[in-house]
Amino acid sequence: MMERVVHAIQCIGCPIGCGGEVVVENGAVAEMSGFTCNKGLAYAAEEVVAPKRMVTTTVRVSGGGLALLPVVSAAPVPKERIFDCLRLLRGVTVAAPVAEGAVIVSDALGLGVDFRAARDISSLQ
Repeated sequence: MMERVVHAIQCIGCPIGCGGEVVVENGAVAEMSGFTCNKGLAYAAEEVVAPKRMVTTTVRVSGGGLALLPVVSAAPVPKERIFDCLRLLRGVTVAAPVAEGAVIVSDALGLGVDFRAARDISSLQ
């Protein structure tokens, strides 16, 4: 069963009020939209994407029944690098089958943090 949660983001003290949204599906960030500035994205990252500075998202899978594979960082990610990591991971395609806990991206961006496969991201946080 797919659990889809939409988080509406309104930055504190924002003069624009872009009203961005973060869509979380089964514990992984599926979509971020409506943000008009980096401040909004940074606020979303801090409040929704990685409140514990753990990055969770999905990567594409080829050759298997599961089109999107949830992944989670194996260690906290510096807040200022969260979106760099998300950008990198969204460009990754892995080949099925993928074992639970398999390292999908090793030491992303030289941060010393591996990203691993997770069937249920919500249980890891």
